Amino acid sequence: MAKGTPATQALQKAGVAFTLHEYDYDPNAARIGLQAAEALGLDPSRVLKTLMARADREPVCVVVPSDREVSLKRLAAAAGAKHAEMLPPAEAERITGYHVGGISPFGQRKRVRVFVEQEATAHATVVLNGGRRGLQVEISAADLVALLGAAVVSLA
Repeated sequence: MAKGTPATQALQKAGVAFTLHEYDYDPNAARIGLQAAEALGLDPSRVLKTLMARADREPVCVVVPSDREVSLKRLAAAAGAKHAEMLPPAEAERITGYHVGGISPFGQRKRVRVFVEQEATAHATVVLNGGRRGLQVEISAADLVALLGAAVVSLA
C-alpha cells in the first residue's frame, strides 16, 4: 500500500488509517499546494501545505491550507518567540530529509514542534504531502494533530 517514504512508513508504524493520492507534480507551479489541489480535484482548504520555518533559533513545522498564507507574526506568538521566518529551501531539506515540494510533516529526519492552522481541523479528513513530489496522503484531521503532537493555532 505505502510507497515506501519515511512519511508513509511513520503512518503505518503508528497504525493510522490513510489513503494515498498520486498526481503529476509540476515543478514550475507558482504554488505547489494549489497545484496539488487542482490536480486531485480537491478543495484547496482541505489540501494542506507543509512549510518549515524558524521561530527565533528553533526550526518548526507549519501546516496550513494550501490557499492560505502564514502570518509570521502569529507563528512567532504561537511559538513563544520574538520573530519567525521561513527557512531557506536547503536548510528545510537538511532538517526534514525531504526535497522541497515533497516535504511531509511525518517521518522527518529531525523532530521539531509542529503548528497546524486551526481552519485545517474543520475538515473530517485532510490531504497533505506523503514524502515525495506527486504523492499525497489523506488522513483524519484528528489523527494529524494527535500523531504530530501539534499545536492547533490561528496562523493565517
